[in-house]
Amino acid sequence: MPVLLAGFGVGLSLIVAIGAQNAFVLRQGIRARHVLPVVAICAASDAALILAGITGVGAVVDRAPVALTVVRWAGAAFLIGYGLLAARRAFGAQTLSGGAEGGGGSLRTAVLTVLAMTWLNPHVYLDTVLLLGSLANTHPAGGRWWFGAGAALASVLWFTALGYGARLLGRVFARPLAWRLLDTLIAITMITIGVSLITG
Repeated sequence: MPVLLAGFGVGLSLIVAIGAQNAFVLRQGIRARHVLPVVAICAASDAALILAGITGVGAVVDRAPVALTVVRWAGAAFLIGYGLLAARRAFGAQTLSGGAEGGGGSLRTAVLTVLAMTWLNPHVYLDTVLLLGSLANTHPAGGRWWFGAGAALASVLWFTALGYGARLLGRVFARPLAWRLLDTLIAITMITIGVSLITG
């Protein structure tokens, strides 16, 4: 149990940080559009990456920096592009029932967007595959799986709370100004992360 809680704590501390993935889940949750598949993809992706780290893929990725370089540039281009779209939305007038375009109007768009934000983000690999995988492997054979399970559980609970808890903000986001502020925050977050991937 202590190892499970340790994995939960470390996993939660890494996932809660504001980033592209969280911003997208929040936006989908507020709009109540395709929340379940978006949350499921985020949690399942984290679990798969944590598993990869525990089974040793982290060591392979660490020895092949070119793989992370390709992901970094692709991720930067995607995040900057999405950030510019969010900036454009910030100048429009949206309410909770409006603005279906630009960020997951259809199920296909929502799924492809969250997949790109997850798998084209090198920070996800660093946090899950390398960091969580390395920490898990400091425990004995059985303990590392409990650590990974704790981290995966943190991901499930966080994304579920973020996606479905966002609906409580429905009244706030019935006003166009609230959407402008959210899209401005999303634009700044996405573009900043994208630029940092290039310059970092």
